Amino acid sequence: MGGIGKRRRIGVRLAAVALAGASVVAVAPTAGAVDLAGTEAERRARVEGQQELRELVEHGGMTAALAEIRIGRSTWRGAVGVAELGSGRPARADGRFRIGSVTKTFVATVVLQLAGERRLRLDDPVERYLPGVVPNGAAITVRQLLNHTSGLYNFTEDDRFLVNDEAELEDYAYGRWRYQDHRARQLVAVAAEHAPYFPPGQGWKYSNTNYVLAGMIIQKVTGRSWQRETERRIVEPLGLHDTLFPTSQTGLGGPSAHAYLAMPAGPADITRFNPSVVDSAGNGISTTADLNRFHAALFGGKLLRPAQMADLTTTVPTGTPGGSYGLGVLRIDLGPSCEPAWGHDGGLPGWSTLLLGSRDGKRQFALSHNPFVGTDDSASGPAIGSLIVKTLCDEQRPAARGTAPWTPPSTGPDLLVTPR
Repeated sequence: MGGIGKRRRIGVRLAAVALAGASVVAVAPTAGAVDLAGTEAERRARVEGQQELRELVEHGGMTAALAEIRIGRSTWRGAVGVAELGSGRPARADGRFRIGSVTKTFVATVVLQLAGERRLRLDDPVERYLPGVVPNGAAITVRQLLNHTSGLYNFTEDDRFLVNDEAELEDYAYGRWRYQDHRARQLVAVAAEHAPYFPPGQGWKYSNTNYVLAGMIIQKVTGRSWQRETERRIVEPLGLHDTLFPTSQTGLGGPSAHAYLAMPAGPADITRFNPSVVDSAGNGISTTADLNRFHAALFGGKLLRPAQMADLTTTVPTGTPGGSYGLGVLRIDLGPSCEPAWGHDGGLPGWSTLLLGSRDGKRQFALSHNPFVGTDDSASGPAIGSLIVKTLCDEQRPAARGTAPWTPPSTGPDLLVTPR
């Protein structure tokens, strides 16, 4: 099996020889923007939102940034940057993108629906559904998979999934490495070669292995792939026409901004890759509009019964200030002037996604941006944090305005080119 990750130490060295993100990215006009009337606070959020998307591209090391903000019945959607370097084509506000670990929220929702139908129980051992697949599977519950308290090793931290030197990075950029096919059982087997981080239930550690297993459990219980079950239960009923969960297909199946890796010879296009390497832990594709519609339906009570909503939002501490984790969702405390935000972040090589919203399902913020991998994107945090505050904090709460920049927490390992 090949690797797809890159440690930060390599990123630092490459930054010295690669083109800077700002030198190859021109800010393009918004394409497909939506601007609906609303309150003064909502109009301000839209105007400033476009400015902050521009900040991400001009100074944040991004080639493109797309966002949709929903506040009540008002919606703003915009895009900044280019769809493809050198083409002059603007990024589309309705473009598709890889959502990375936001996929986990979809998968957890399906598992919770099955629990509500009494087809599985969250406190059942994994061994009941996947006998012999996981060492110590009799001591690990389905719930512990979903909230990352299983202790299982994260397979994407294995050396086979990391780029450890410049030669391997070049192979990833220009070679066949990122097109290799993987199977769920192979990914779990890699994790099983490593000792667990801690005994089940005695700590918290984000692990993509947990959600690969959750996908396998969905297939075991329903007789259908986790992709098909997610489509049948969520995508089709909600009309999420631009949301898909591929198997080994390398494209996005629709218009999208491209993803790039900075190399000494110039930008390498890494848009296409085989997403089976992350399977049900992060292979989804969607749009900002579809993600917000999903979030509104989930937290608006349209997808889960009350008991399962309680399970979804029962969190455990992650060790990150202001952050805790439920079943496939993050809870982020934005401070005393704002309600907590609920959602997930996600990252894949050249793609970064954030989906957050209010607990009552009335406010959503979806963002996709394309980090020019290998360049400095540290300036992106304040712009993203400001967008979140404007979406999820009330105008009537003055302390929320001008809040210190907030950086979304990284749920995954400290890697630049690896799934989160």
